[in-house]
Amino acid sequence: MDNLITVIYFWEVQGFGAARAFTRMALDRAALRKDPAISFFKLLGTGKGETFTPKDANPRRWGLLVTLREEDLENFDHGTVTNSWRKFAVSEYRAVLKPISSHGAWSMREPFIVEQFAWDGPIAAITRARIKWRFNRTFWRAVPSVTSSLHSSPGLRHAIGIGEAPIGLQGTFSIWNSASDLRNFAYKGAAHTAAIQQTEKLGWYAEELFARFAIIEESGSL
Repeated sequence: MDNLITVIYFWEVQGFGAARAFTRMALDRAALRKDPAISFFKLLGTGKGETFTPKDANPRRWGLLVTLREEDLENFDHGTVTNSWRKFAVSEYRAVLKPISSHGAWSMREPFIVEQFAWDGPIAAITRARIKWRFNRTFWRAVPSVTSSLHSSPGLRHAIGIGEAPIGLQGTFSIWNSASDLRNFAYKGAAHTAAIQQTEKLGWYAEELFARFAIIEESGSL
């Protein structure tokens, strides 16, 4: 598929909206799967991203990531799925993204088609991993030092935890002022480089992905 674009949404809900969000997570899957414009999608729960355990979960914020044809973006953006969320959400964050780099797989697929182009604007990053069950506790013990380093990193605008399930399928969505700020955290931060070394040594991921995106368009707030 040509001219692909990635869009990520986060909706905040209140009160009984949390129950409606659970319903939408079940109903939207079939609609998204049938949409011929979409090449990849993930419905996402969110969390604080501090421990990546169930206690991090935030039932007031939910997300959707889709990769689709650029010419179909406007129709999708005002379609049944997104409008259903807007009927009860109290706020929406939306970002249109173009992949700059992507390494690894998500659900045994390469979800993002990388284009080579110059970009010196803000950057979004998605990290996602499927953790081997026997390494969950080891992973959780390593997380606090990394998240503390992340949230204190120069150039970080926002970072939230994302996941397809409360345990074992964890990730982070973050926004940075520049690619150099993100690289400094990823490859020069002591806590993160130590975690990378542990990953290589123990092999605690059954699957992992790291992707960087140019933020082409952004609305709302995280």
